[in-house]
Amino acid sequence: MISKFKLFHLSVFAILLASLIVACSTPPTRGTGYRSGSSGAAPSTYNSSIANFSAVSWQALPGWQEDNLTQAWPAWLKSCDVLRKRAGEVNWRQVCAQAGSVSAQDSSAIRKYFETYFQAYEIRNHSGSETGLITGYYEPVMNGSQTRTSTYSVPLYAYPNAWRNSKPNPGPTRAELMGSGVLKGSEIAWVQDPVEAASMQIQGSGKIRLENGRILQLGFAGTNEQPFKSSAQWLLDRKEITSKEATMQGISQWAKRNPERVNEMLNANPRFVFFKETSGTVGALGVSLTGERSIAIDPQAMPLGAPVFLVTTKPLSSEPLQKLVLAQDTGKAIVGGVRADYYWGSGEAAGEMAGRMKQNGKMWLLLPR
Repeated sequence: MISKFKLFHLSVFAILLASLIVACSTPPTRGTGYRSGSSGAAPSTYNSSIANFSAVSWQALPGWQEDNLTQAWPAWLKSCDVLRKRAGEVNWRQVCAQAGSVSAQDSSAIRKYFETYFQAYEIRNHSGSETGLITGYYEPVMNGSQTRTSTYSVPLYAYPNAWRNSKPNPGPTRAELMGSGVLKGSEIAWVQDPVEAASMQIQGSGKIRLENGRILQLGFAGTNEQPFKSSAQWLLDRKEITSKEATMQGISQWAKRNPERVNEMLNANPRFVFFKETSGTVGALGVSLTGERSIAIDPQAMPLGAPVFLVTTKPLSSEPLQKLVLAQDTGKAIVGGVRADYYWGSGEAAGEMAGRMKQNGKMWLLLPR
């Protein structure tokens, strides 16, 4: 769900939220209420406008001792690149400076670093609940071309030049845009499947594998400022698919059976997303995301960039998923204290996991002492 990367987050039933939930990124806003004494000691509480935080011991974090923290360390260093530059963030600056002396290959040393310089806080919603919804998102990868061909005829668009100086708010709907001629000349790439193209719009970024083998990385560049409406819900309301078929795979199969109605389905969502070429999958923090170690959070609940310990289960499973992750992204659908969108990475396998993920989970925020 995108600094401007994750425009949408998904996950209802399987990839139902891949079509049911939109998560348009907004400029990050600091959570409120972090209080630290001049001594640098950890405060006894951490409060935000939408959640409650209570200091706990490291023993209270299920799976903390078992997590391979070397996998999370590169993502934490990316957060540090941003956090250490923030004016007034003295505590971030200090802990990030200490990170330079820690071996990236030594999980025990990394664990000792966090236990020494950070305090863990259990996060609760204002309702008192310690559990919340954990969904998943990913980055699509598909074949395509930078010129239209008989195989690749579905365009992805850059932000229209005509809107750069005078942007309509709201702009034309998807249906209006497609028939207006405004988009002519703004094609940035061409792909084969209109449903896959719509999935990329939901995710807000993706990779296009060109015929010469080069990978074209595309990121979020803006929208037409129209509200999101779910194509999956449109199909469900008309009994065109069942709830079990409300996945990207199910929607694609419906589209293949009903090629003459694909545009009707896609036009049910008036929102339209534009792309730009980027050098990586960048989240709201402004750093590239790390598969299975980055999450999207509500920036009203906690500081963007902070380490978070996540305890949930893998999709459609009771297998524990207990990991140190980094709050490096945001999304409008990601609202609440105990609420996260887990970034699974790129490609089809990541998409399968992201689409199925709708788990209960708990979260602990890690803040400098």
